[in-house]
Amino acid sequence: MQDDYSAAELDLARENGQFLTFTLQSEEYGIEILQVQEIKGFSKITPIPNAPPFVRGVMNLRGTVVPIIDLRARFAMTAKEYDQFTCIIVVNVGARVVGLVVDTVSDVLNIPHGSISDPPELTAVGDASCITGMGKLGDRIVMLLDTGRLVGVEEAGLPALEAA
Repeated sequence: MQDDYSAAELDLARENGQFLTFTLQSEEYGIEILQVQEIKGFSKITPIPNAPPFVRGVMNLRGTVVPIIDLRARFAMTAKEYDQFTCIIVVNVGARVVGLVVDTVSDVLNIPHGSISDPPELTAVGDASCITGMGKLGDRIVMLLDTGRLVGVEEAGLPALEAA
């Protein structure tokens, strides 16, 4: 497992604009590359009773119990059958390790800071509050997500998990 990065290293990554991009429905999203621990194909998930609908359960990742959040359900999108392209992006958020189920992983993009604009005012409420910016690359728009807000303890109803 990777070490935690310092604030200076995270600032540098933000400045350089490296984001792992993925798709949900036909939309493209990105998260800071330094928060990504690994990318896995979809694997067995053990359900958790009484969990919020977007928490699909937990998985065992080399001895660490990792909660799994389905981003389609988190964003109230139409459900989709998991297939061979479905991936779990394992991210580090502070002391927590969380898996994010996405339709497909695209690639790592360099989005210069000057090409990132604030999200529209309408996205600053509800579940869209985790959208921190809109990266523009030619005709493409990548919605940039704040994983801290996305997998926050109070929002997901998850206990703080210690990193292995």
